Amino acid sequence: MAKILILNGSAKANGCTATALDEMIKVFDEEKIETEVIQIGNLDIRGCVSCGYCEKNGKCVFNDLVNEVAEKFKEADGLVVGSPVYYASPNGTILSFMDRLFYSTSFSKQMKVGAAVVSCRRGGNTATFDVLNKYFTISGMPVASSTYWNQVHGFTAEDVKKDLEGLQTMRNLAKNMSFMIKAFADAKEKYGLPEMESGAFTSFPDGK
Repeated sequence: MAKILILNGSAKANGCTATALDEMIKVFDEEKIETEVIQIGNLDIRGCVSCGYCEKNGKCVFNDLVNEVAEKFKEADGLVVGSPVYYASPNGTILSFMDRLFYSTSFSKQMKVGAAVVSCRRGGNTATFDVLNKYFTISGMPVASSTYWNQVHGFTAEDVKKDLEGLQTMRNLAKNMSFMIKAFADAKEKYGLPEMESGAFTSFPDGK
């Protein structure tokens, strides 16, 4: 069975972001796709210190939830990352978590489907959406889209339930993501994954 890992970057386990994610989970259940939600936004997650430990040892030097989730991410077919908007950017905790999760893991993320979901009262949503999507696009992960940007509006969970277009966007996003995961699985079996080039690393240490 296909599996999607869902990271809730909100400090509130049952807030606006969770309401959007729950709408997606209903569709994943209908599509017979397993989901696991991991609450991140209320935890004490420190940022990357660029120590190089993960390059030598295959995991982050700080042995916390990041290393636990890394093993789940390796086996997952898709990743949904949700966050509220804080000053036109994602919650700092989920950013620290994502930095370390992606940087410390050397396994291929190619063709794992990614989706970003944001919630806001009023503004900053597209900027936050853009930040989260960049983790996917640097990692060979196709990005699932919907019929509008993946966002809901509201100051409370009850407000979000009134955002009918936002909830519709979440359902359509989940349908597209489900289709992509199933289609990629079929294509992988039939054609194999695309062969990626490696080795080129542009840098200018001589300052020229």
